[in-house]
Amino acid sequence: MIRPLAEKVHSCSYCGKRFGRADLLKSHKRTHTGERPYSCNTCSKTYAHPSQLRIHKRIHTGEKPYSCSHCGKRFNEHNQLKVHLRTHTGERPYSCKECGKTFSNAGNLRIHERIHTGEKPYCCAQCGKRFNGLGDLKTHYRIHTGERPYSCELCKKTFSQTGHLTIHMRMHTGERPCKIHLLALNHISHSISADGVCLQYLSQR
Repeated sequence: MIRPLAEKVHSCSYCGKRFGRADLLKSHKRTHTGERPYSCNTCSKTYAHPSQLRIHKRIHTGEKPYSCSHCGKRFNEHNQLKVHLRTHTGERPYSCKECGKTFSNAGNLRIHERIHTGEKPYCCAQCGKRFNGLGDLKTHYRIHTGERPYSCELCKKTFSQTGHLTIHMRMHTGERPCKIHLLALNHISHSISADGVCLQYLSQR
């Protein structure tokens, strides 16, 4: 007897979730057992599902099969493209229950929610300073390493953050990033970051 496709007869012994196919149940059980049988032959990183391994391998091959129809930017995962498209559409489907602020992806919402909880799970091994987002920690590490990966194409000056490079580029276009710069002839001082960017301007953003 051929069972209807919608019938879910295979049940997970760990959580009770049901599946229509035995192979889907087997794959699901790995979330409980931690089994990761699929290994990358380039870097030996392991995965629970073959689809995860296929996506990972694109890091090594440089393959980016998903292209944005608005700007042409390419991605190696369909979900990355889906999130990126929200920068064009303005869609922000994830909302903070505490303050109502909205976000384009769930990851940014989780980071934001730590502002309300005070949670700072990422700690700098060098100085002990804590951060609520991994990206903030990575940026902070550059203070210790001296890494400045963002370079101005016009004058080759380098920066530790993309935001600092953006502000710097306005110097070439003639746009002044803060009112204090207009008073420079009067020798009015103001604090700057390690990248030479006006901190007063940054605080206004």
